[in-house]
Amino acid sequence: MPKLLIVYHSKTGGTRQMVEAAFASAREESGVETVLKRADEAGPDDLLEADGYIFAAPENLAAIAGVMKDFYDRSYYPVLGKIEGRPYAQMVCAGSDGENAVRQTARIAQGWRLKIAQEPIIICTHAQTPDEILAEKTIPEEDLNICRELGAAMAAGLAMGVF
Repeated sequence: MPKLLIVYHSKTGGTRQMVEAAFASAREESGVETVLKRADEAGPDDLLEADGYIFAAPENLAAIAGVMKDFYDRSYYPVLGKIEGRPYAQMVCAGSDGENAVRQTARIAQGWRLKIAQEPIIICTHAQTPDEILAEKTIPEEDLNICRELGAAMAAGLAMGVF
């Protein structure tokens, strides 16, 4: 049975809501095992055991969150040359932009020779002040629907052998 691994970090809840939506939809797809792991708990073995990935993190100070970067740092070389060609997608929760976090994850995925399965999703919270940035986030339902579609599509693609 194909396995979809969703690795994420969330400090203020925005990214967590996004991955929970994607995870719930992916789990509805029969014939695919879906695993949700926080970045600080995930590692190379999780990547090796999965057939496809969704990576999700907030953008902090125009970069991927440090906890997600730590996951990539710990996992990069142990799986290099061992996961080539596997599909991935990514989601970013950002205050205003998110593009740099997308580029950083895409560069890591390119080094691993992963295959992009869907265009990245950036959910913008428009948090601009220190209080807004540090506040617990609530992602609107229409944005969560986009995340659900991504999870369902990744799982369906793995189940059908499209990727």
